[in-house]
Amino acid sequence: MKHLLSIEDLGRGGIEEVLRLTDKFVEVSERAIPKVPALRGKTVVSLFYEDSTRTRLSFETAAKRLSADTMTFSVSSSSVNKGESLRDTVETIEAMGIDAVVVRHRSAGVPWRIAEWIDASVINGGDGWHQHPTQALLDCYTIRSRFAAARDPGGGPAFGGLRIAIVGDIKHSRVARSDVQAFAALGAEVVLVAPPTLLPPSLEGWPVTVAPDLDEVLGSLDVVYLLRLQRERMTEALIPSLREYRTRYGLTAGRVGRLRSDALVMHPGPMNRGVEIDAEVADDPRSVITAQVSNGVAVRMAVLFLLLGSGSEIVSTPLDRPVPVAVGDLA
Repeated sequence: MKHLLSIEDLGRGGIEEVLRLTDKFVEVSERAIPKVPALRGKTVVSLFYEDSTRTRLSFETAAKRLSADTMTFSVSSSSVNKGESLRDTVETIEAMGIDAVVVRHRSAGVPWRIAEWIDASVINGGDGWHQHPTQALLDCYTIRSRFAAARDPGGGPAFGGLRIAIVGDIKHSRVARSDVQAFAALGAEVVLVAPPTLLPPSLEGWPVTVAPDLDEVLGSLDVVYLLRLQRERMTEALIPSLREYRTRYGLTAGRVGRLRSDALVMHPGPMNRGVEIDAEVADDPRSVITAQVSNGVAVRMAVLFLLLGSGSEIVSTPLDRPVPVAVGDLA
């Protein structure tokens, strides 16, 4: 695999391979010195044309823990402000000698275009309303970590039979699109819960059911995945008010009490506390929102290793006791 542009690039087998390899990097991240020389000599660039905290920082942390060099592109202080085109920008960066570029852009399809222009590996860090594959992978890993032991002692993904509701602004969400593909590929049942104005114009080909009422499905859910209202992407009034949205679709303190005791509450961040999720719910024991962020580093380490590793790099041993490990042995 040279690029990671979409969850469809992986399929079920690829997703499971990333999850298995992530187990190794979780162990690395728990060490006193959470670093291995697996990508020493490689250079990873963060090319973000949209604001980001979690994705950008976790990719940079992942690259550094693999001993790769990192470069960060800042639009606000770049030649983009002088009229430089996207193609000229990425070709200039590639000329400096890079191995991978993590791209976030407001326009759908940009990572695919960049992959046509340069030889370095391209990772989609979020494009428009379209895809966010590494977010879906870290979400899958977080769910697997909580449910696999109970449902599959062998350590499999254990998604079969899970019922996952994605709640909120699905229309504008790249996370929702990637999560639906990933959850369904692993065998989960996915339910979309949103007002009609916040659903995509067509759900043809989506392996989902739709429920207009959160209260109707709440007690049957294994996972409630909440989405932020992306008001910066809205060009028209799609909800009457934030208060009404919270009343009908917010995971309030009253609603969370009707979830099963082992259900999970998830959110990709950033959260609007008091809108899609109440403050006390975000801190409820069933909330795994901070675990998603933590798992994001290990998942992105796995992705970078799969794209840039040579096949005999060092992954699971400390820097002072290197032992070559074949990629096949880690799967």
